[in-house]
Formats: sequence, structure tokens, C-alpha cells
Amino acid sequence: MLTIHDIAVWDTGEHIDLVVPKVDDERLLTESGAIISGDIDGSSLIVAPGLADPHVHFRDPGQLDKETMITGSQAAAAGGYTRVLIMPNTLPAADGRDIDVQDVVDGGKELKEVGVYNTLDYLQRYEQLHDVKLPVRYDISVCASLGRAGKLPTQPADYERFMGAAVRSSRSDGTDAKTSQGVDNPVAEHPLRAITDDGSAITNEILDAVFADSKATGLPVLEHCEHHDSGAINDGAVSRKLGIAGIPAETELAIVNRDIEAVRRTGVHIHFQHVSTAGAFDAIRKAKAEGLPITCETAPHYLALCDEDILKYGAMAKMNPPLRSEADRRATLAAIADGTVDMIATDHAPHTAVEKASGLADAPNGIIGLECAYAVCRKVLVEGGAISDERLIELMALAPERLMGHTPTDVAMLLNTSSRCATKRILDLSHVEHPENVDLTLIDTHNKWTVDSSQFHSKGRNTPFDGWQLTGRPMATIIGSKLVFSRLRDSSESKQDDSIRV
Repeated sequence: MLTIHDIAVWDTGEHIDLVVPKVDDERLLTESGAIISGDIDGSSLIVAPGLADPHVHFRDPGQLDKETMITGSQAAAAGGYTRVLIMPNTLPAADGRDIDVQDVVDGGKELKEVGVYNTLDYLQRYEQLHDVKLPVRYDISVCASLGRAGKLPTQPADYERFMGAAVRSSRSDGTDAKTSQGVDNPVAEHPLRAITDDGSAITNEILDAVFADSKATGLPVLEHCEHHDSGAINDGAVSRKLGIAGIPAETELAIVNRDIEAVRRTGVHIHFQHVSTAGAFDAIRKAKAEGLPITCETAPHYLALCDEDILKYGAMAKMNPPLRSEADRRATLAAIADGTVDMIATDHAPHTAVEKASGLADAPNGIIGLECAYAVCRKVLVEGGAISDERLIELMALAPERLMGHTPTDVAMLLNTSSRCATKRILDLSHVEHPENVDLTLIDTHNKWTVDSSQFHSKGRNTPFDGWQLTGRPMATIIGSKLVFSRLRDSSESKQDDSIRV
């Protein structure tokens, strides 16, 4: 049993004692010297709903040298995340077709003999197949096009059996999904939550079909709102200085405008991913003012960096969409402040060191983000005066959970049934209703630390934030009322945090 005294509730400021009765032995992940039982002074901590990330790439199956479901999940837990949404750009692509995944995954295990016929099957049953419990909850997404080739749309008949019951019940035709054998589908533990070709925009030739499937299934469309056929970094003074082909900011706005018109025609909910330009934010802001069903996210790197930082960080700051101008970065901050941005996602995208060392023009796009996202965002947004600590939790926990169809843990509601001892209430997670649904993150908003990517749980090391000095860090992650990750230390050790590099 772990008892944390005098911890503050994230949104009310009330100080309580939090009792975490159990650790999840199958999932537990700790860092050296971390406490998982006993009593701890929590006066520097807040308790908040678990962070959620609607945009991660775990590279499994097909690119296990970059990341696996295990290492990606460990990175998520270490970053305070209790749920993530897996993007479908795996190998083979997660498009729902029954194809042979044998050559790519699982070391030659006869997957079809245990009912695994495609990548969605594989992701749905990953823990069973590998005899592991991952330290994060995860949902999955399906490709918008077959093989993510942009030529033909995916077919709902191929993927409806993976959809959660709540989503299936919202089908416009009133029918429910069946398995390929015609048997009613049980509730998926890792349900399908979205349609996306993330990594590239949905092509014009299949856009109408994808929106029609979204309307029929109730799944939102997640749009990689940017398309270009050439270029490696933002088009501007930096690209010209380096002699590298640039990507104009208008490539993002063109997709945003096209899709807004499609939303007007269909009423389909679209979620714009990793928005990065002033023009796109203006268009989204106006569309939301019309009442259109539109949400959007941005990522920590678009808040903290601009294309000028490529001169310092090189390929470690190369991603798609690219880092934009300083004016665009400031517009991103403004869109956070005025509520145009609904949530923050990491777009966690691990690559190998060899790939990232291949030169700015040739290196793959993407950086990792799960293990330092909260602190980077807090540095830029809260310390920078744009928003409050409470608003940051809304952006990184509440809104992403709701996009994925889940109800965030309400700490204040849990306290309504808690006991009072002396001058403060006690929240004992063994005595709450439905403890299996309680997901929490414990954050030390005063913890000073230095990013050391060599110590990350992710396989990836591709981050421009290596060496950054930050304040504020998730210290423990709780899933289903059980501790799954801890870097908590006693009060004497916590005073030494300034010198700890993790």
C-alpha cells in the first residue's frame, strides 16, 4: 500500500491523502530508487486524471528496430499517460484486410492458428500473444485507404468487428457489427476509435467515400492536414540558407479548407492532427464558430520550436508537417490560449539513430515525445503565461480521452464518497466505486530535471529536447486504481532532484 499525504487535487486545490492500495505486478515499471509502498510527503504533488495521447506511432508490427508495443507503452507510462491511440501506419498497414502477417511479426508463431489474420487482430490481441500486460491502455485506429496507398478506401466490413460497443451503437443504419463468422462481436478491449491515413492526407479520390464510411460507422476522421510532393523543411529563410527544398505553409491550409467544406456537406466529425500554421488555425477557428463538428490538436514541438531551430538541432528537428516560422509558432500559442486548439498530442514517432544521421534532406520525419511532453508544454505554456496548470491538464488528459470515447477520471467526484480524517479527506482507491475505471497521474509541478534521452524507456532517441532543463514532471501513473509506474522518492531524496538526470 502506498499512502501519499497532503497531495493537491488538480482542479480544486484541495489537499487530501491518497491511498493506492495495490501495485499491478504484471505491468509495474519503476525507476531506480522509486517508492512503490509506504508513506510519502505529497505536498509538492498534484493528482490529476491520467494523461491521454490521441496520436502515437509504436511501429509494431514491422519496424521493431524503432519501437515495440512494449517499449512504446513503457515510454507512455513514464510520461504520465494512461491511454494512447495507435496510428495505423504499421507494416503491414492496419487496414482490416485479412492478409498474411506471418513474415513480419511474432518470430514465426502460427498466428492464423490462434485467430490472428491481420494487423488489427494482432494489435487487439497483442498482450495475449506476447503474454504481457502493457503499462498503458491503448486504442487502435484503421487506415482510411487500403495499404495507406490512397487509391481505394478501406471497407467497414473488414474492421467493424474491432469497434467498441458504444461506437457500434451509433451507426447511422442502426445495425451492429458482426464478426466474420456472423457472431455478435464482444466489446473490444482495445477498440477501434478512428479512421486515418496519418503520415499523409486522405487523397481527393477517396475523400467522399471515407467521409461516408465515417458517417455510417460513427468513427471520426483524423486528418493529417498537410500534403506536399517535394521539400524537407519549411519553405522560408532557413530552407533557402541551407539550400534545401521547402514545404510552403499553404500545403496545410489547402487540406484544412478542403476538409472543412466536406464537413459542411456531410456533418462528419473531423479531427485535424498536428496543426502548425497561422492560416490553418484561422480557418479552423472560423469553422468552429459556425458550429461545425471540428476538433484539432497541435504538438509540443510546434509550441516550443520553429524552423530556425533546425540550424541547431538538424534532423532531430525534422518532422511532417515541418517546424514552421516563428510567426506560426506564436500563432500556435495564441490558438492554445483562445481555445481553438482542443488538445495536445505528441505524434510520438521513433526512428533509429542511423536513420536520423543520414542528413537533413534524407532523414525520416518525426521525433519522440511521450517522456518529456508534459514538461515541455508546461515550460512553454504555463511558465510562459499562456495558460494555467489546470488548462494544461484539460488539453493533455480530458479532451484526448473524450475524443477517444472515454470518460476521464473525475477526482472530485471520487472524493464525494471519501472519508474525512482530521482536517483533510482521504481518497482510498480500494473503496471507490468501479476502481477498475480509475486512471490517475501524479505530477510534481516543482520538480526540476534535465532531459536525458539515453535514459528513455522508448527505443527512440530522436528528440531535439535532449539536455533541456525543465520544471514539472509526472511522478507516478495509476491504471485501474493500481500503480503501474513510479519514480516517487521520499522527501529527503526529492530535495536532490535538481541534480538528477533522467
